[in-house]
Amino acid sequence: MSGLFVRLVDQKRAPCRFYVNGEPCTARQGDTVMTALLTRNAHLRLTEFTGSPRAGFCLMGACQDCLVTQESGERIRACATLLQADMRFVIPEQVP
Repeated sequence: MSGLFVRLVDQKRAPCRFYVNGEPCTARQGDTVMTALLTRNAHLRLTEFTGSPRAGFCLMGACQDCLVTQESGERIRACATLLQADMRFVIPEQVP
């Protein structure tokens, strides 16, 4: 799977495991959820209106464009939330 982001620095930080659609993934401790998800995915979510892919807009927690859904159903702002070990996300893979 090709991500939108490419990690260029901080490659030596300790790994942090998380899950996307049940699949185990690894990011780095200190990453935001957005960084963790977009290094493996080309988008964070699909819009409710058109189904088009979204990957964030303001990147500072002011808008709601980076909202992602956890397996529990809770939605969080990916750009302003630090990744924690074993977080689980549901990211739609199909772009209409």
